[in-house]
Amino acid sequence: MTHESFENEQGKQNKVALVVGANGVIGKNLIDHLVSLKDWEIIGLSRRGGEEKGHVRYISVDLLDRDDSQDKLRGLTNVTHIFYTAYQDRPTWAELVPPNLAMLKNTLETIEEVTTNLEHVSIMQGYKVYGGHLGPFKTPARETDAQFMPPEFMLDQQNYLEKQQAGKAWSWTAIRPSVVCGFGLGNPMNLAMVIAVYASISKELRLPLRFPGKPGAFDKLLEMTDAGLLAKAIVWAATNKACANQAFNINNGDLFRWNEMWPKIAHYFELEEAPPIPMSLDIIMADKEPVWNDMINKYGLAQTPYKDVSSWGFGDFVFSWDYDMFADGSKARRFGFHEYIDTEAMFIDIFDDFRKRKLIP
Repeated sequence: MTHESFENEQGKQNKVALVVGANGVIGKNLIDHLVSLKDWEIIGLSRRGGEEKGHVRYISVDLLDRDDSQDKLRGLTNVTHIFYTAYQDRPTWAELVPPNLAMLKNTLETIEEVTTNLEHVSIMQGYKVYGGHLGPFKTPARETDAQFMPPEFMLDQQNYLEKQQAGKAWSWTAIRPSVVCGFGLGNPMNLAMVIAVYASISKELRLPLRFPGKPGAFDKLLEMTDAGLLAKAIVWAATNKACANQAFNINNGDLFRWNEMWPKIAHYFELEEAPPIPMSLDIIMADKEPVWNDMINKYGLAQTPYKDVSSWGFGDFVFSWDYDMFADGSKARRFGFHEYIDTEAMFIDIFDDFRKRKLIP
């Protein structure tokens, strides 16, 4: 089935989603949600490609390469919605800007050249747009907060999008989740996987579960964003005209502190809890690959390489927040998005899912 022939029962051309970064936590969950809605054709872009299924097909493309982008995307003449969730990691804030801006430009400008159907472009941001990664910032953060001194690739992407959209028929939205939790392998920013693997290895080594972050991070307020809830919000914003050309904070709707959540996580993994000790996961977990491989054989787990479940640097980043990290999500509610989820329930559901997938014992 080609996208040219994809029509609904009334013969009307359906919406065609181009999901950029299709194999990431956000992209995977977004595709799952779009599939459930029935009236979308979905094209997933990633370097690794993917397996075609139903209304979903995948294209393997290097979006950093302008020629490859144009070659692979020139046939996508019916794309109506671009959902941009791709991310390239780099060691410094400044080095993040060129590749992440280039991938967005190569995608959008190529699609603009070949389609007259484009209705919307959605980009993923986060609380880095408020300076949350730099240190204590104004909380709750709001979409109207002033920008800060660059570099910050998310702001560069939004500024580019605003200029590119001027005078065009399509619109854009910038979606700003907190830490996104869900299933996705090989992702550099997967906190749920960090916690699950850290807890599982702690259990295997007969150790209590210790919070490894900064001392001041244990009692600060923060929030999470469930990947399934985020997917619903992304599509909601992209298909509601009232949301055009605006940014929205998207979060679960509740706040928590690690000193309350950590014992509940320990209980799930049937572990004792012990007082926090500041430890860099990137350092202390670097030599645990043999333990992981033994666990795979011992418990009959999926053959998942240690590097694909290791986001230790990101875990260190999140557990270092010795200041409040939350934003005001009421704008989305005022505009009509009323989904929410209990964060403790989210963690439990994700850990259950990891067990069903045989990722952890």
